[in-house]
Amino acid sequence: MSGMHHWDESTDLFAHSVIGYAIERLREPKDPRWGAEPAEQLAAALEGAVSPRGVGAHRALALFRDTLMPACRPMDDPMNLAYVPTAPTNAAALFDLVVSASSIFAGVWEAGAGAIAAENQALGWLADLAGYPSTAGGTFVSGGSAANLSALVTARSAYRDRIGSTGRLSIAVTGEAHASIRATANVMDVGLVTVGIDDRDRMTGTALRTALEAADADGHEVFGVAATGGTTNAGAIDELDAIADLCEERGLWLHVDGAYGLAALCAPSARPAFNGIERSDSFGIDPHKWLFAPYDCAALVYRNPALAAKAHAQHGDYLEEVDRSDWNPSDYAYHLSRRARGLPLWFSLATYGTDAYAKAMELTLATARSFAAEVKRRPSLELLLEPDLSVVLFRRTDLSVEDTKRWCEDRANDGSYLIVPTRFRGETCLRICVVNPQTTMDMLRTVLDDLESTPATAVS
Repeated sequence: MSGMHHWDESTDLFAHSVIGYAIERLREPKDPRWGAEPAEQLAAALEGAVSPRGVGAHRALALFRDTLMPACRPMDDPMNLAYVPTAPTNAAALFDLVVSASSIFAGVWEAGAGAIAAENQALGWLADLAGYPSTAGGTFVSGGSAANLSALVTARSAYRDRIGSTGRLSIAVTGEAHASIRATANVMDVGLVTVGIDDRDRMTGTALRTALEAADADGHEVFGVAATGGTTNAGAIDELDAIADLCEERGLWLHVDGAYGLAALCAPSARPAFNGIERSDSFGIDPHKWLFAPYDCAALVYRNPALAAKAHAQHGDYLEEVDRSDWNPSDYAYHLSRRARGLPLWFSLATYGTDAYAKAMELTLATARSFAAEVKRRPSLELLLEPDLSVVLFRRTDLSVEDTKRWCEDRANDGSYLIVPTRFRGETCLRICVVNPQTTMDMLRTVLDDLESTPATAVS
């Protein structure tokens, strides 16, 4: 191409190559054998790419397509069952190209009103699913970590405004909460009060009361509770109604981290499990996990967004002309600059309709339940916890820890599927997380057949 900002015939040809690659990537099956390569190998492949004269657009694209992309894990593969993968719809993935090409600054209304209005419609759908009032609102941030940090900073600000405390403050949380809650506490320089869990891996109202009474005796000043709407490791949903009772009684902020699990609010079969979410003060959902959006997209919603604006709105000489009467997403989290990362979700919702989302969610939940039932049916396997959502924990009873890890590594290397071991109640086990509607029970049966037929070289 003749210039960085000049469009000519060569640019036109390259643009079609980029679009062609995007179509090919979405249409063709992803190769599950892709994965990380040694740093030295990638460094050698990249040698000379960034140089005074560059290598040209087509060569750079070929380098990405043929070398760099295969050194990444295809998170949207139906047999990627590890961690919390992703499964963006075709509409969401393709529209992400449009968002990037549109150069929208979506931090303030004046610059991105159209995009922000669409994002707010998507946020309104999520707020309505949670039973929040029509005055609720928030913003899209990069992920659950950013959502948790922004919400809990708001919680502390609101507490200090109401109570006037300047002492050492704390957040109540279980040991099963996402690691980002602990990271948030570290960034905020606040303490953590650990709440016990029940036999379903949940925070309960009773356990929270016990922990808060002990915290009172130890001189902790708890300003908020970080509950979880679907833990990452086990998919457990905290006892939100009882927790909300206690938060109301004590005047504590209730934030629900639902980065993975709260997506299931759109499934009628799962909605009752989240009763109490409507009484929370804030919640976060990552549509890039289980609401079929591309990375990076996390929704942060507040019952009373004015409290967030008071905590987060930035001021400076060059910002004084910003109209604070408009809806400025930068006011509702710790960011200022932001892309319109909620637009691919909005576009997908507008394209397919919310009924399609409910149907896809019910399908993934049904697949996970069927998988759990199949595990229980097989004598050599043990289901460790009845699934609340789409995470299933299980193990083969006679397989050692070493054999379990080796089985996972071998299947990842040969491209069969990706499952990684985890620990549950002190023991190594297997975990799958189903978020892709293309993951079928027939596929999962082959996993269990393979697991059962694997020779055990040692007894745990």
